[in-house]
Amino acid sequence: MDFATIIGFAFGTGVLGFLIHEGGGLERYYSEHAVLVIFGGAFAATFIRFELSAILSAFPTAFKTVIKGAHSNPRDLISEIAEMAAIVRKSGPVGLDKANPRDAFLAKGVRYVADGFDENFIRETLERERDLNLHRLEMASKVFRGIGDCAPAFGMIGTLIGMVQMFAEMSDPSKLGTFMAIALLATLYGAVVANFFFLPIADKLTIKFAHDELNQTLVIDGVLQLRASKSPAVIKEMLLAYLPEKHRADLLEAAA
Repeated sequence: MDFATIIGFAFGTGVLGFLIHEGGGLERYYSEHAVLVIFGGAFAATFIRFELSAILSAFPTAFKTVIKGAHSNPRDLISEIAEMAAIVRKSGPVGLDKANPRDAFLAKGVRYVADGFDENFIRETLERERDLNLHRLEMASKVFRGIGDCAPAFGMIGTLIGMVQMFAEMSDPSKLGTFMAIALLATLYGAVVANFFFLPIADKLTIKFAHDELNQTLVIDGVLQLRASKSPAVIKEMLLAYLPEKHRADLLEAAA
């Protein structure tokens, strides 16, 4: 569970709710015109920009990323792979049958080693799964960023439409306030939808992409070393390259 996202949404909703309440209540801030312009326009532009399959897969991918949130720690992965290497040195690859790694991607690689698959099969299969996962994350990020980029633009379009309606009714001053409110609400909706929802999730997906690329590449290298029956010390030394310099000493001290 990604508590940072939940806290951010809860806090943001609270702030918006307080400001709307202080500004006269929800009825003053609701406009069907603004909703139609923002969501209809932004989603229409997104459907034009991306393939349908990319859009349909973007929302489940984003939901899974936001809800699950947590990433495997590279230091924990290295320690776990070193433990698996010790099992292989002691009992051979068959000893990995009872191993239960916490990371799902590592668990799959360990299972391949335990089942005796050759190195090329393991490398190609894991790399293919990593690349497909990264592609899904990249496309989901692009879809959400596309919607986030479109929303303020369509908010401005809604504002211009409202201004046209307002100027068309200059002969009736009683309607000017209504049309001005509609015009401004379109801009408000566009800014809120983009900066409170779609762009933050796009950034979250980009961060997830970077974490998964690092962790899964680390796992592939580690699993291939397991397949080659390298010692735990050799594997750990090789995988230390995936850690920032300041974290390498801590891992070596813990191993010692």
